[in-house]
Amino acid sequence: MSTLFLRTLREDPADAELPGHKLLVRAGYVRRAASGGFTWLPLGHRVLRRVEAVVREEMDAIGAQEVHFPALLPREPYEASGRWTDYGDNIFRLKDRRGADHLLAPTHEEVFTLLVKDVCSSYKDLPLSLYQVQTKFRDESRPRAGLLRAREFVMKDSYSFDVDDAGLAAAYARHRAAYWRIFERLGLPVVAVSAVSGAMGGSASEEFLHPSEHGEDAYVRTEAGYAANVEAVTTLPPPALDAAAIAALPPARVEDTPDTPTIDSLVAVANERFPREDRPWTAADTLKNVVVTLRHPDGTREPLVVGLPGDRDLDAKRLEAAVAPAEVEPFEAAGFAAHPGLVRGYIGPTALGTASSTGVRYLLDPRVVAGTSWVTGANEPGRHVFGLVAGRDFPAAGEEGGDGAIEAATVLAGDPAPDGSGPLQLARGMEMGHIFQLGRRFAQALGLQVLDANGKLVTVTMGSYGIGISRAVAALAESGADELGLRWPRAVAPADVHVVAAGKDDAVAEASEALAAELVQAGLTVLLDDRARVSPGVKFKDAELLGVPTVVTVGKRLADGVVEVRDRSVDGDGARTDVAVADAAAHLLALVRG
Repeated sequence: MSTLFLRTLREDPADAELPGHKLLVRAGYVRRAASGGFTWLPLGHRVLRRVEAVVREEMDAIGAQEVHFPALLPREPYEASGRWTDYGDNIFRLKDRRGADHLLAPTHEEVFTLLVKDVCSSYKDLPLSLYQVQTKFRDESRPRAGLLRAREFVMKDSYSFDVDDAGLAAAYARHRAAYWRIFERLGLPVVAVSAVSGAMGGSASEEFLHPSEHGEDAYVRTEAGYAANVEAVTTLPPPALDAAAIAALPPARVEDTPDTPTIDSLVAVANERFPREDRPWTAADTLKNVVVTLRHPDGTREPLVVGLPGDRDLDAKRLEAAVAPAEVEPFEAAGFAAHPGLVRGYIGPTALGTASSTGVRYLLDPRVVAGTSWVTGANEPGRHVFGLVAGRDFPAAGEEGGDGAIEAATVLAGDPAPDGSGPLQLARGMEMGHIFQLGRRFAQALGLQVLDANGKLVTVTMGSYGIGISRAVAALAESGADELGLRWPRAVAPADVHVVAAGKDDAVAEASEALAAELVQAGLTVLLDDRARVSPGVKFKDAELLGVPTVVTVGKRLADGVVEVRDRSVDGDGARTDVAVADAAAHLLALVRG
């Protein structure tokens, strides 16, 4: 450590939000280089490379072969797949000196497809799995949470190529099993949840989430085993009424409800002035209509109204997933001025009709089925409609004559699971990996075909599988830390043993160096704190902060022939053990190698 490029900090950095990010900076593992970009210092780079090594070993074990592509890629392949446009502002675009368009790759499906097209021509060349560990780039609008949401990040992406769907299913299963082994070896608990494919497309996908209160992804689960991220949750609607039952419902009526632009104010006035005989009005009886602006990849903007029960909010991530590749923006005052039929705070279905008739699309929550009765805006300031019935007074969700349904409302704890397995529980997690059954989207777009056993050209089917390498470092820092500092799993720690020379006399220095040399000779990696002008107290603080799983103190007890071994491992208890100097190397080897 007397020569290590390292500076630890006692105070949290001002620009760090999450505990793990703060510790990575304080411990000298990373430094912010720019918004969403980080420099890896020697200890951090060592951890990063050890995570990569685990991933590589498991990819190699399933027969995947490593390649490496440039990060700077031409426009044409992404134009052919449609993603040059679909990615919108989320990718970095640039021109070379000749004016040709390029991008910094956010992911590499297109060029992997072209490589296989260039090399493979027969079913005999397949199945094939290729992977790389590469830096990716995404133009995040708000880079935050350190390594968890950066503009530049390290990722393992792999791709499988098969002749038929059965082959794709087998490749997907192999990758899925490898991911479980990777996360187990890293000491990173994960749950696999059903997910939406988004810009990737394909028939099926799953995310591997590390449960964490600081996670950016919300997901749901049931005691029976159902799990999905919130974007993939589908609503179980109530049963619809038949035509006779709908016809028997009382007619809708418009009432004066002044100063009720919010659901809470509307419910209060409804209960005060128009009480029900059976029970009080609640927010679930109201139909709120939320207006947003969709910005499409080509730059055009479109107003969209989403109708949903008043006890639900619009979930931004579910909405974004439902309208992708469009992006969601607020609907500003200028939009209301351009659409006078949208009365702010009092919008109702009867003024919306369909996109073809009003120029504004109106999508409904799946719970708005035929026969459901609602309190909603009357399209006049200070007035609401009571008893407006879906399927009679306006088209129900998904009903002919309407614009359709949308899954965009918040998912609440206790909602029924889509598979009928019970009530949903809510949780948060950090996305560590995502696997996709892509199918033939990219192969069709880029002309990847091979001759099958009958000599017929067939389009290859593909899978795509990603793991966030740098995100895994951040998650491990976050999950393993305690009040003293980082605690790394042995599989990725920057050293096997941290030897602290806690004394100024020559005997301590010589014994520390001798122990370190013996451990290195035995094949361990050792961090030796041999700093001469640093107090033992500072050395101890740094050892706690750096998080090497085993810390050995060579100090005052050396005169008694013992050293102190401290457990700083993630699953350890922090115990301190006195070990005879003569037995120290053997003891430490047994600890590290299990």
